[in-house]
Amino acid sequence: MREPAVLVLASGSPRRLALLEQIGIVPDHLFPAEIDEAPQSRESPRQLAERLARGKAEVAAHRFGVQESKVPAFVLAADTVVSVGRRVLPKAETLDDAARCLSLLSGRSHTVTTAVALLTPKGKLRERTVETRVRFKRLSSVEIDAYVAAGEWRGKAGGYAVQGLAAAFVASLAGSYSGVVGLPLHETVGLLVGEGFPVMERWTEEPAPVDLVEQPAAARADEPIPQPAAAAG
Repeated sequence: MREPAVLVLASGSPRRLALLEQIGIVPDHLFPAEIDEAPQSRESPRQLAERLARGKAEVAAHRFGVQESKVPAFVLAADTVVSVGRRVLPKAETLDDAARCLSLLSGRSHTVTTAVALLTPKGKLRERTVETRVRFKRLSSVEIDAYVAAGEWRGKAGGYAVQGLAAAFVASLAGSYSGVVGLPLHETVGLLVGEGFPVMERWTEEPAPVDLVEQPAAARADEPIPQPAAAAG
């Protein structure tokens, strides 16, 4: 009897895991994939998000294949990029990063691009990209200082978390709220169902504990990775 395919989430993000659990999907394995996220020359925010999502999926698929070579797997990855025009904002790591991001976003619209990549058990690559327009109110220095002091900006693209305190700054949002959080659910489910993953069947199953596999020092983006058979837009 053929072993059923498992779902591997190529992310250690609590937000993406929580979003999947919200729609009744609990990954069987978590394989955080660390890759170089620096933008390439002349690369648009959309191209950056798509390249990083593909790269994460490929790294996680390779690592999972090495560890569980006989287990068929769907490997799901995503990347979120916040931009103003073509300018890509960083994932804030310092107080200054966060303050600069918020000052730039204050009183204007920006784009949150989240790309989703799915590698199927047959090695096919399927992708979806969602762009959402978000407008912030004009922020006072007191608001910026208070948000920076709260600390929830750490590691967040654009220096804020829309599902947290920064929701108070959002004047309007046109597109996918879950995409801004980190994983557009409508598009993700469409990819999974379209490739035969039993999404609805998972709703009635008792979820098993998620297997978290840490990123080994040797498993980096420059490690040779088998290429997928085909790609779809």
